Amino acid sequence: MDFKKFILPHIWNLKPYSSARDEFKGKEGVFLDANENPLGSGNIPDWNRYPDPMQWNIKHQLAEIKQCNVDQIFLGNGSDEAIDLLIRMTCDQRKDHIIICPPTYGMYEVSASVNNVQIERIDLTADYQLNVDEICAHINENSKLIFICSPNNPTGNKLNRESIYTILDKFTSGFVIVDEAYFDFSDEPSFITELSKFPNLIVMQTLSKAYGLASLRLGMAFAHPILIQLLNKIKPPYNISGATQSLVEEALKNKEFAKTSAETLNSAKKDLISNLRDLPQIITIYPSNANFILVKCTNAQALFDYLIKEKIITRNRSSVTLCDNSIRISIGLPTENNQLIKKIKRFYA
Repeated sequence: MDFKKFILPHIWNLKPYSSARDEFKGKEGVFLDANENPLGSGNIPDWNRYPDPMQWNIKHQLAEIKQCNVDQIFLGNGSDEAIDLLIRMTCDQRKDHIIICPPTYGMYEVSASVNNVQIERIDLTADYQLNVDEICAHINENSKLIFICSPNNPTGNKLNRESIYTILDKFTSGFVIVDEAYFDFSDEPSFITELSKFPNLIVMQTLSKAYGLASLRLGMAFAHPILIQLLNKIKPPYNISGATQSLVEEALKNKEFAKTSAETLNSAKKDLISNLRDLPQIITIYPSNANFILVKCTNAQALFDYLIKEKIITRNRSSVTLCDNSIRISIGLPTENNQLIKKIKRFYA
């Protein structure tokens, strides 16, 4: 694949900023290169030195966990940073567009709008699957990115894998981004295993969900090494703080936490769904391969407002495409889920 054809010329030819920690990668020495404060920071530990701009320690840990190479990994300030950089890297705002499939994660559209890039919206089908024929019909030479979220947010379901393969095969003018933020709760293998077969594939994951590290804001993109080099070239030099790197390195040593938390939350999800099904006002509980469920119910707005007053916070998705009268409920602790059920029963009583 000739990647140069798919990257904006000014990005391809860009000379990246060279930080002090790019020029010297050692950890020992007298550091008089980066205008840091040699007195420390007044904290324990000190944070006066700039962090590793390429986050190599974390990447080596992730390469083992994800069964890929370190040069296939980009780390960003949440997945949102990767989304923004990919749009800036590929899309000429005068002519190019991205394709999204509502209802889906809202930051694809926000990032495109911030960058003044056109958006083609191909709605999911009534059962929340990709409309492959319609997507392919809208692909042209100015289509640069197709964003696919699976398991999907806010619907929770995994998208048909064969449909994604079809799009990967047919899309020859840009890149397919498969957003696997909720992958850990699903029984599907990650598309990371397909990177060698599809050079136009980019996979995104996060440490915010099963790993429980949402506050640290660390997202991952997995792709061909050339694409990773380009993302690293245009990112801010120190996009992942030293504190975040230190905490993530420590968290990733607990190799069982993500698996155990996913199993625990999936079990709690089954119990919650079972309890909700007993309520006649619950119209539909959509299939979920994530750590949340989308529930269609009567008087969704009033229920949402009532739960807020009772200090139970959900997301009203009724205004989202194909999600009328629907509330998205994240899976909480058993005690929290039980409180939710009690309040819903009281509301509908």
